[in-house]
Amino acid sequence: MPWLQAHLEVEKSRAPLVELLFEQLGALSVTLVDARDEPMLEPPPGAMPLWQNTRVTGLFDGNTDADHLRARIDEVLDEENSRSLTLEILEDQAWERAWLEHFQPMRFGDNLWICPTGRNLDRPDATVIHLDPGLAFGTGTHPTTALCLEWIDGADLRDKTVIDFGCGSGILAIAALKRGAARAVAVDHDPQALTATRSNARRNGVLDRLETLSPVEFQPLEADLVLANILANVLIELAPQVKSLVRPGGDLVLSGILHHQAEDVARAYHPDIEMRPPVQQDEWIRLEGRRK
Repeated sequence: MPWLQAHLEVEKSRAPLVELLFEQLGALSVTLVDARDEPMLEPPPGAMPLWQNTRVTGLFDGNTDADHLRARIDEVLDEENSRSLTLEILEDQAWERAWLEHFQPMRFGDNLWICPTGRNLDRPDATVIHLDPGLAFGTGTHPTTALCLEWIDGADLRDKTVIDFGCGSGILAIAALKRGAARAVAVDHDPQALTATRSNARRNGVLDRLETLSPVEFQPLEADLVLANILANVLIELAPQVKSLVRPGGDLVLSGILHHQAEDVARAYHPDIEMRPPVQQDEWIRLEGRRK
């Protein structure tokens, strides 16, 4: 059966309206993605986790009247927003190919892989995380996530406790669990992120070792490893809380930091965390250190 797909590019404040409109018009699914190659990291509490220019895509039954759909969208939205509307027909097989074309297996470090669900990887010794594109934040494609995954691949996490602070899709917590961690706590203020984290953990067979919590529910504890892939200003603001979660002798990995921000972030964690030399990918920095 074919599908009808509608795309609208809007400013982020309009995205929730378009999402609701598509749902009311009978969309079977609605996804929101970056329209202008802008990185999306975990925002501070209360911020809207959307890109400045957001592409909203609704997937409709193939029997939907395209002209009626366009007319209804024009009725609700002003011309400036509705004129970016594009409609396309997708055949089942073409849709599946397009899905996989844009999300191929990716390797991080020596042996950690992210694969789309249903894709087999012919590497018996590999650590494989199965993930569907579009679930909350983080499929490993952004350098900030990749930097963290590379660190996890090279670490000995057997029997360790991990906190993923600002978990997004849960990809870092799940990677740590699949690399041998005994327990992970994923913390995020966005309920959608926590839902996606649980779904991804279930898909990867690690849900029994994962706890998902909002910041209000989270009771601070000391962990062997704390991961935080969030914006630099938030890392600085929350430094007292984040570094207190690392047990003496434990590791802290910070990402979401631009090159020119690295010194300020490192200073916020000094002297409690003894930082190693930063690791850079493109303009992004990973800071890592050990609590004294």
